[in-house]
This record gives sequence, structure tokens and C-alpha cells, in this order.
Amino acid sequence: MSKYLSIAFILVVGRLVLPLETLQAQSMFSTSAGNTKFSSETPLENINAENKKSQAILNTSTGEVAMRMNMKDFSFPNKLMQEHFNENYIESDKYPTATFSGKIDQAVDYSRDGEYDASATGKFTVHGVTKTRTIKGKIKVAGGKILLTSTFLVALADHKIEVPQIVFVKIAQNITVKADYTLQAVK
Repeated sequence: MSKYLSIAFILVVGRLVLPLETLQAQSMFSTSAGNTKFSSETPLENINAENKKSQAILNTSTGEVAMRMNMKDFSFPNKLMQEHFNENYIESDKYPTATFSGKIDQAVDYSRDGEYDASATGKFTVHGVTKTRTIKGKIKVAGGKILLTSTFLVALADHKIEVPQIVFVKIAQNITVKADYTLQAVK
């Protein structure tokens, strides 16, 4: 993703999260190279995919956080799986992104290195369906960077993702998602 698109994403999300007048005064951290993985494990087949272009922004003054990823940026070991994911299940042309927008629930001291158990509560959207979620994870402050990590489940039924009966036993009904984002200060 180009630097200009990253800046545009930050400004758009920043505009949603806070008034533009206060944007410059806030402590903003972001990435456009976050790593999001998901896995579906069943006795018949394991499906894994990875997206290394997930975007995230964190306002350390307010605890507001937002994530966004393009569904077509997930890569699979098998191109046929990738095609089925985009065309038949996620319908990426119709629902091109997944997003989370919310707030960190705990107080975190971003001014010094440390690791915190944390959660964020907000709106999680996949396949055009938005649900209020609390997602648990860890926040690590180290060397001027902020690392956000989380592992959580996404139920296909919650987001109206339908699996044809013929492959129903090959795809888990709860998908494990792992997020690993290293955020740097926005300059």
C-alpha cells in the first residue's frame, strides 16, 4: 500500500474517531502491514490463510482503535481455496473489507515499555454483518512501538456466511483468527 493511501486511511479513520481539529494533538500509532491469519480445522481438512496488509490505527490518548483489511489480500496455500473463499463464502466483490472500530477497555501506560492483558470493545464487521464484540489480547509497548496481538473466534453463522452442505464437514463453523500488528508513531 502506498504511503499516500496509508495517510488517507489514517485521516478517514481519524475523522470518524475524533474531530479533525484535535487529530494533530493526539498520539497516533498505525500500520499498513499488520498480519492477520485465520484457520479452519476439521477432521477432514485444515484451511489456513494470511493477510500481511491489514491496517490498524490507535489513538493512545483516548484508547480508540480501528482495524481494516481487504479480504482479497488473504493468501492461501492452494489457489482454488482462495478462489472459493473470495467468490463463494466471503463474496469479496460484494463485501471487500472486514473492519473493527472500538476502544481499549483498560488503562495502558503507553509512555513506558511494558506488556498488558487488554481487550477492546467495538463494532466488528465481516461479510456485511456488524456485531458488537469484545476482543481480548495483549498490548506490548517496546522501543517506541506498540504491538497488538489477539486470538479470537468468528462464528460463520454470526456473519451469515453460508457453507454448502457438500463441503460442510470440511469447513469449521468457528474460524480462529490471529492478529499481530506492530504500530509505529504517525509523523
